[in-house]
Amino acid sequence: MAFNHVSLLDGPVLALLIARRARRETRFLVAAELMRAPLVGSVLRRYAQIPLRRGEADGAALDEAVRALREGALVGVAPEGRVAADPRSGLQRVRTGAARIALASGAPLVPVGIWGTQSRWPRSGLRLRRPWRPQVAMAIGGPILPASDRLDRHDIDSLTDRLRESMERQVERARTMADRA
Repeated sequence: MAFNHVSLLDGPVLALLIARRARRETRFLVAAELMRAPLVGSVLRRYAQIPLRRGEADGAALDEAVRALREGALVGVAPEGRVAADPRSGLQRVRTGAARIALASGAPLVPVGIWGTQSRWPRSGLRLRRPWRPQVAMAIGGPILPASDRLDRHDIDSLTDRLRESMERQVERARTMADRA
């Protein structure tokens, strides 16, 4: 599951949806520094989330994600890497980790667009004001199958481009749904 990142709430909201509908274990790649936070870190460790050292080409985290997929878990990743400062300006740079995981495991990428969580908890911090119950929408696209099992630069870039295009469509769908509600 590859989702856009407009809020710190994106992962938990997606995890709840998956738990409710798919009833499968989901492991998210999570910024390693969050794993060290007292309260949040203990919850993340308790549910076996995968720490990712951002900006370090963390191959060990990607290997752990591939192992989790092979063991039957779903893996969630925000390929943008961090919460967007301005979600309305479109996706940030989509990094290659999701494509690397898909190519190494043979698992499809499922693009997810999330919109509305930024009304409660944008990058600037928690907002406890109206709307009290902001509209949140998720759009889940069809699976994107890896075209090969090679981890060469061309295949990684091609799959990353396909993922970005599909994520952009899902974000627009989610935004439209949230705005209509």
